[in-house]
Amino acid sequence: MTDRPHTPTLDRVVTPTDMKSMSAAELCRLADEVRQETISAVSVTGGHLGAGLGVVELTVALHAVFDTPKDRIIWDVSHQCYPHKILTGRRDRIRTLRQRDGLSGFTKRSESPYDPFGAAHSSTSISAALGFAVARDLGGAPEHGLGDAIAVIGDGSMSAGMAYEAMNNAGHLKKRMIVILNDNEMSIAPPVGAMSSYLSRLYAGAPFQELKAAAKGAVSLLPEPFQLGAKRAKEMLKGMTVGGTLFEELGFSYLGPIDGHDMEQLLGVLRTVKDRATGPILIHAITKKGKGYAPAEAASDKGHGVSKFDMVTGEQKKAPSNAPSYTSVFSKALLDLAAKDDKICAVTAAMPDGTGLKQFMDRYASRCFDVGIAEQHAVTFSAGLAAGGMRPFCALYSTFLQRGYDQVVHDVAIQRLPVRFAIDRAGLVGADGATHAGAFDVGFLSNLPGFVVMAAADEAELTRMVVTAAQHDEGPIAFRFPRGEGVGVEIPEDAKPIEIGKGRMIREGKGVAILSFGTRLQEVEAACEALAARGITPTIADARFAKPLDREMILKLAADHEALITVEEGAIGGFGSHVAQLLADEGVFDHGLKYRSMVLPDTFIDQAGPRDMYSVAGLNSEHIEAKVLDVLGIADLGAARA
Repeated sequence: MTDRPHTPTLDRVVTPTDMKSMSAAELCRLADEVRQETISAVSVTGGHLGAGLGVVELTVALHAVFDTPKDRIIWDVSHQCYPHKILTGRRDRIRTLRQRDGLSGFTKRSESPYDPFGAAHSSTSISAALGFAVARDLGGAPEHGLGDAIAVIGDGSMSAGMAYEAMNNAGHLKKRMIVILNDNEMSIAPPVGAMSSYLSRLYAGAPFQELKAAAKGAVSLLPEPFQLGAKRAKEMLKGMTVGGTLFEELGFSYLGPIDGHDMEQLLGVLRTVKDRATGPILIHAITKKGKGYAPAEAASDKGHGVSKFDMVTGEQKKAPSNAPSYTSVFSKALLDLAAKDDKICAVTAAMPDGTGLKQFMDRYASRCFDVGIAEQHAVTFSAGLAAGGMRPFCALYSTFLQRGYDQVVHDVAIQRLPVRFAIDRAGLVGADGATHAGAFDVGFLSNLPGFVVMAAADEAELTRMVVTAAQHDEGPIAFRFPRGEGVGVEIPEDAKPIEIGKGRMIREGKGVAILSFGTRLQEVEAACEALAARGITPTIADARFAKPLDREMILKLAADHEALITVEEGAIGGFGSHVAQLLADEGVFDHGLKYRSMVLPDTFIDQAGPRDMYSVAGLNSEHIEAKVLDVLGIADLGAARA
């Protein structure tokens, strides 16, 4: 099915203003059409499907009741923002989602005034909404003025400490703001922890459902004659069920649970809150991730992240793979080691599938821990495991490891605890864009005393680095690897560890030496093949380590060549900077060595295909070829090729 859905009601909506005169019945029809338009668009582009489908009715109701963009809706993480984009003047571009020069897959301030706050990591929405509320009361006057601040946050995101820090502060300040807890019992992975159990208890027991929805609401919002009865009902329920709500203890009026797919209920609650709320209020809405699309509802992840798919069957159109993914290679290597060493354990922060730990969790449940969206805790928990005699692997995406950096410094590095950091999604990641790029980990880890920092050039090297990390008990160690499939090299069955701080020579040449760190090695080799046709034969080396550097190899490369070029998939201040420091300290530059460092540019690179992103970064084979010619004084690449 390639035809777009029939959407007569949605066709009337260009901006949320067009929804103001619609009846509840019309808004229900609008929601159905927005759901179909979302499914249709994501079937073409791929992206985050289930989260958006779960909030369609809520999105419609919010825009129908509140006066956006004056009233600010802040979507936590914003995986769920596609329906919001459809309703806020971007429907004509919705099939460019996550494409080069297209709409972002997340909210983005530069894209629309209806996106008041950019997001892509979790648990930031309440802090931002409180900031908007305080700015409003202090007379802040952005372009559209300041009205209500509304944070929409999922139950998975509520597992992060930042959400509670914000609620605690909001309860203290008592500013009018609205938090909508979008409780779908699932973040990316099934929710874990006491908060998930607490939320489940809140709405367990069907006979009390309607009574609890009324009695646990914000009593002060009810007409005065009903307040006494509501207070009595509320106290009765406190004794009979869960003993009060954590949210009220934090200073929020609590309203719910309500059915997040019941348009009339949503409209009634939101209108009441808009008219009468005075301080912070939390609306607890129960929703279903993937709602209204059977393939998403049936999927284990509720269609969280999908590639292009057939709308009728839901079957995803994935390109055939010629090699295993780096993530699966890490997973297998760790499983093999865990079978031989019962001290090996694994920690992830709500990403068991994404980090390759799902199979580890299935096989070694007692040694695998999903701590929820709580990277700070994941790091310090891993430190405690290491201090207690275990060999923990803390598996996080590079971009998420940033959230636990203080703990990496204070709880791991200073104490020299042997935590093994498996850093997935290193380098540029494609459609998720700048927010998920693994650009900074080499810089922020390799400047820490006692840290070992490795980058795998291919699948075989990654397997050896997992073994190396498992056997390294002298302090913290990290290895990074990219998203996507490997290069197809043979993976050793009995991988041996790598000597700490030792690189490897790939090809002996002359004139120019290229020192690669990570999977740009394949681009380096491709560049050198092109250069060989012109009689230029650079030396190629794989550094393997950003820390400790292979001093002997690097100084020999510098001594034997007129120029040295480093290539890496990281930002300024990483591997190349450490090499430059070594060369400066050793006085190598005094002898005329030409040195160049190829790194990610000092800018955030927008979404595109990975190769296109690396083209923008200037790190593909043709750029490496050009850099060699430039350092040799051959400025005109076209003339050289001719």
